[in-house]
Amino acid sequence: MSPEEIAHWNRELRSKSSLEITRWALAQAGDRAVISTNFRPYEAVVLHLVTQVQPNIPVLWVDHGYNRPATYRHAEQLRSQLKLNLKPYLPKLTPAHRDAIHGPIPTTEDEEGLKRFSAVMKLEPFQRGMKELAPQVWITALRKVQNPNRAELDIVSHDANFGSLKVSPVFHLSDAEMEAYLAAHALPNEWDYFDPAKADEKRECGLHAAWGKKAVSQ
Repeated sequence: MSPEEIAHWNRELRSKSSLEITRWALAQAGDRAVISTNFRPYEAVVLHLVTQVQPNIPVLWVDHGYNRPATYRHAEQLRSQLKLNLKPYLPKLTPAHRDAIHGPIPTTEDEEGLKRFSAVMKLEPFQRGMKELAPQVWITALRKVQNPNRAELDIVSHDANFGSLKVSPVFHLSDAEMEAYLAAHALPNEWDYFDPAKADEKRECGLHAAWGKKAVSQ
């Protein structure tokens, strides 16, 4: 899809509901769509949206092994409740192995260390998953309010890291709107989530940033 076509569809979809955006996205995919998740807060919304339209859609989850117990329980609850076609991808190193060789998870003061951590424990398995699943369309739970970097994106974008059309059906939704959706559909939420590859909600882990593809190839 050309930049002009992407700009056109962002204008067209801005007034559509999240469900309408989801239906549009899946119609572009030719049965080659995936949705990614990390089971963070509010992700049940987009998982519910997508599985209402395509119940068997592959759900790409990088389980880096550092999730808190509540997140694993949340993942299992949603897997059962929404009958998710979950496709877990794990790093080539276990957390115990990585920690023994490289030490504790880097802090926010060690930006280069966090990028190296992300490359090994999150980006490599994610890239492996995207290569194997080979989607035309990648559906995400990105939202404009999440951090300043994401405010520069839009509902539809071309993802240079993975060569797919990236669609974010809930991009313009507020926290209040997400809460209302969860309540309306009796969906659980999970507030104990922590992403060690980000360490701070204002950082990017590399999946949606230009440096992510380069980080894994180094």
